[in-house]
Order: sequence, then C-alpha cells, then structure tokens
Amino acid sequence: MSAPSYRVPGPDYLVAGRYRLRSKIGDGGMGAVWLAHDTLLDREVAVKQVLSVAGMTEDSAAEMRQRAMREGRIAARLSHRNAIAMHDVALDSGEPWLVMEYLPSRSVAEILHQSGTLPVDQVAQIGAQIADAMVEAHTAGILHRDIKPGNILIAEGRNAGLVKLTDFGISRSKDDAALTQTGVITGTPAYFAPEVARGEDPSEASDVYSLGSTLYTAVEGQPPFGVDENSLVVLHRVARGEIVPPKRSGPLEGALLAMLEPSPARRPTMAQVRDRLAQVAAGDNSNTALILTTPIDRRSVGTPHRTTTRRIPTATESGLPAATGMPGPTPQAGTPSWPNPSHTPRPTGPDPWQVTGVSGPSYPASWAAQQPRNQSPERHLGLAAAVFLVFVLLAAIAITIIALIR
Repeated sequence: MSAPSYRVPGPDYLVAGRYRLRSKIGDGGMGAVWLAHDTLLDREVAVKQVLSVAGMTEDSAAEMRQRAMREGRIAARLSHRNAIAMHDVALDSGEPWLVMEYLPSRSVAEILHQSGTLPVDQVAQIGAQIADAMVEAHTAGILHRDIKPGNILIAEGRNAGLVKLTDFGISRSKDDAALTQTGVITGTPAYFAPEVARGEDPSEASDVYSLGSTLYTAVEGQPPFGVDENSLVVLHRVARGEIVPPKRSGPLEGALLAMLEPSPARRPTMAQVRDRLAQVAAGDNSNTALILTTPIDRRSVGTPHRTTTRRIPTATESGLPAATGMPGPTPQAGTPSWPNPSHTPRPTGPDPWQVTGVSGPSYPASWAAQQPRNQSPERHLGLAAAVFLVFVLLAAIAITIIALIR
C-alpha cells in the first residue's frame, strides 16, 4: 500500500481541515511558524509546522510526532499572561502542527537588531515579567531550555507593550527523560549555562542563567561570551564560564552577575530573580507589583541607543556534540540564601547578590559624586564674558591712573 501523498504547505493551505494558512511569520528550531485563520472559532492563530516526517523511518516519524504532542502538552500546562498560550495539537496527513496564540509583535532580538541596546530599567522589567512566567513553569515542573532574545516577544497594536515568552519547542518536563538523547545538546549556545555546554542535564538554574544571558545581551549589545559564526567556538567559551564583564548594566549589574554565576548551586532561584529585577525596574518607586503587570513603554522600545548594532544570535542550534571534559568551575554544595526583596527589609551588611567567581567593574558608593558634572555651553559663555568685562575694567582703571600721574 503506497504512502499517502502530502502537499507541501503554503498560503491558503488548510491544516487538519480547520486552520487556513495565511503567511509565514517565522522559523523555529523544529519548523516554520505560520499566521493562520481558525475557521471553526473564527480567530487568528499561529501554527507551528513541526519538521516533516516525510522520508523518515516509521520509528523516527513516531518519535517526531511524540515530541510534537509532548510540546503541546507541556505548553498547555502553563497559563500565564507572560507566556504564549497553546490551543491545540493537530495532525495533518500524519504531520504534527502546534496551534498557538497569535500575538502581533516583534521579538527582543529583532528590536536589538534595530536599536543595539535597550534601557536598563526596561530590560529589568522585561526580565521580571519573563521570570514571573518561568516561576509558574518551574512550579509545574517545566524547563524551557531555550530562553533567548528571539523567544521573548513584545506586543504591538492593541496589546502594545505586553511581554510574552514563546517557543517551548525543546522544553521538557523534569520527569520526562525518555525523549532526551544522550550526548546531544539542544538550544542556542550563546545563551547556554556552562553546565549545559559541558553536557550536563539542564535544571531550573540553567533557565536562570539563560535569562541572565538574554538580559545581558539586551543591555550590553552582545551575549556574555561574545559572538562567533562557529557555534562550537562559542560552546567552548560558555563551558569555561568566563563572561565578558558588563559595562553598561548600571543598577542591573549585581542581578546579572548573580544569574550568570558559573556554579548552578550558587545562582538565585527564578522567584528571587523576579523580585530582584522588579526592584531594579521600580527604582525609587517601591511598588514592584506594578512592574509585573504593566506593559513595557513602547515609546522607547526600538529607539536606537547607539549608531552601531551587533548580530544577536537567534537561530536555534541542535544536534551539537556534548562538550565534555572541559575545565570549568566546580559546583559548591548548598543553596543560596538571598532574601526576597519584596518581603525582606534591605540588609545593612554586604549585598547578598554580590557574586564571587565572575569578574566585573567595581565602583565605590561615592563614585557618582566623584565624577565631574557636565558644564553647559551657556555657562561657559557667561564665564568668558565675565572675565572679559573684568579685563576691560582693569584696563580702564590703569589708563585713568596713568593720565593722572602725567
């Protein structure tokens, strides 16, 4: 019996007899993403075409379908305002499609290609909202494993400024190890945690590191390990855990260095990250709850902050060999004991978010007061005019004295 023919999907193709494809809006690690119309519920949706099973062995095709169903089940567990909702998993001629909420938006990666960097307080707010979604994910036993600028969306149009995390395509449940292939790393190397780059199993702490790398990229203009066309070169840098010290992060620096701590045991939890980032974003305003629910100010998103931009890695790299046997920091026993900023008074002793093992610039508390104040052009002109008048007056006095003497 011959295998059923399968039409290559394109605009106007009807998936599973229900979802009418409109246009391709992106590409993910497992397949293309399309804008489609749900003809049953009369709404716009995003459908993700998982890589075709055509030409695969029956076992491989079954595994691909199982992965698609697993992704749908995992994403459907999560219901959070800052995470893209999963609606359905559809099979079309044996090919799996994921049907998700459609959000007119731009990714942080796209915004950074235009602007180079984003303001520190805005980055802190984006990070706090994504961390809030990941707190719920971790509570449900879900690891994302691919947090990066390309997977954080900033809504445009009616929901302008709404922040959402998308693409749980390689995420997995903590107790779902059957589909994990030994010796294979999935994700984007520029945003890996060092332990993942060395081939170890990811954890909640790995998601914390990836979020830290993403926020670092947004304020510094490049990932913490730099950019290289060769993913394996980046993978080796990540495995060593030696980041480029941040220079533009300002009040966000302490949180970033804590999140980028080489040892996963010494990193803060995602809940602690959320509270700390909300505190940074709030600044002098103590109402951190608003930071988690207020849309990002779209007026400043995408506004260039410097004249040059850097390439932000966005493509999902998969199938890379595990980087094992590389030197790296030895994890230390114990768990971090940083306080929850929203429930604990500010400590008077050393900053509990100060991290050892990652070098970065250190400024004294009085550093800002020691810096020279900017002098305006008007002030310089006024001073010059005053000096000129003094010289004219002195010259007049001298001429008068000489005339009297004669």
